[in-house]
Amino acid sequence: MSGETLPGARGDAEERIVFHVDMDCFYASCERLKEPELEGEPVVVGMGYEPGEGHGAVATASYEAREHGVDSAQPITQALDALPRAAGAELDDDGTPADPEIPAVGYYRPVDMEFYKEVSAQVKEILHDCADVVREVSIDEAYLDVTERTAWQTVGGEDEGGCERTLAEGYARHVKQRIDREVGVTASVGVGPNMSVAKVASDYDKPNGLVVVRPEEVRSFLDPLDIEEVHGVGPVTARELREMGIETAGDLAAADPRPLGEKFGERGRDLHRRARGDDDRAVTPTGLPKSLSRESAFTKPTSDSEAMREKVRALAADVAERAQSRGALYRTIGIKVVQPPFEVNTRAKSLPGPVDDPELVESVALELLTEFDDARVRKLGVRVSNLDFAESDQTSLDGWETTDADAAEELAASSTPTDSAMNDAAADRIEPTLSDWAEDRVRSTRREDADGVENRPESTDGQASLTEFE
Repeated sequence: MSGETLPGARGDAEERIVFHVDMDCFYASCERLKEPELEGEPVVVGMGYEPGEGHGAVATASYEAREHGVDSAQPITQALDALPRAAGAELDDDGTPADPEIPAVGYYRPVDMEFYKEVSAQVKEILHDCADVVREVSIDEAYLDVTERTAWQTVGGEDEGGCERTLAEGYARHVKQRIDREVGVTASVGVGPNMSVAKVASDYDKPNGLVVVRPEEVRSFLDPLDIEEVHGVGPVTARELREMGIETAGDLAAADPRPLGEKFGERGRDLHRRARGDDDRAVTPTGLPKSLSRESAFTKPTSDSEAMREKVRALAADVAERAQSRGALYRTIGIKVVQPPFEVNTRAKSLPGPVDDPELVESVALELLTEFDDARVRKLGVRVSNLDFAESDQTSLDGWETTDADAAEELAASSTPTDSAMNDAAADRIEPTLSDWAEDRVRSTRREDADGVENRPESTDGQASLTEFE
């Protein structure tokens, strides 16, 4: 669906249309992809709860886990006190419960960053497909400028507030549904005329929220919000603003900007403007996609090799068309095969140079699929990666071969680590940073990003940002 524009969209919109897409409890959602039986259960993702380990922090907690008092950045010891591990994970050496008096209710999983990046890449591909400009903020959130794809124009039907629906709302719903259908995780989407309004809107109704703030509704939407909900206001600034008698976004919008400038400098004036809904920052792209893929699941798992081949042919054609529409050449062609319950297998072949060859994508994908002829499969995917957007002569494919080293390198870059050794290795790399991050959070609750916006270690959704761990 490359380059899709919904009917009625206009490119000369008087107001920009910005989406802020924020994945809900992203790490926990990824763990549920691997273990569907965790759906609806309290899930905690973090480090430090394995036997013999006494330090660490929670990276994210599902909404069910939060009901027990577990939250991101919390020391793992506190999380375990509030939410003991599920049955089977809390046993003594003789197989008896470590503490039979405490009900085991939580499912703890170590951070599997490579897998989360893989899932994030699938989401980001959809976002790049749905918008001309995408600003990726972290592993689980991004801004989209969709001004050229849709419009504020109203259509038939009413939203939850009794107002006529806009084309922008329909397009946002389409983006959410694609993420849910094609990747299997949920997102909250905020729609507004600028970045800060869209960000506040995406946080407003989590999880699985969709909040649209039309240009004429910005002030009425923002004014009642607590001051800490203003984009860029963290706990420290909120406390200082309250000391000045400013409790809500409306209070901040009505305040004299001069004292704000004297106390907070230019950032104080920026916050005053954002409380009024004024934000002229452009959504600037953060880079081109590194891969393009398409996945599709069967209604129920199948071992019908011809049905699998037909699906791969369709996926290969779609991926090749998407690459052509973006002017992208590719150096690697691969497939993804998901077996029940969620065993992810990837295979890839590297080419001697960048090419644009739809027939080759199909033939290589089908060749890689032969390894799974007798397998029972629930989902298939085709990917082209190592993309090259520069105009250059294509490499001749006569007699191309893939070395074992090339295949191993691509597999390491694209596959999901499923065995415990690989996951343990990833955990070992991340854990010290997680611990340091939790300690730093206690020592300091304030920092600023490049835009002068005060950030907290986690988003409103309670998901620790990837930047905190790398």
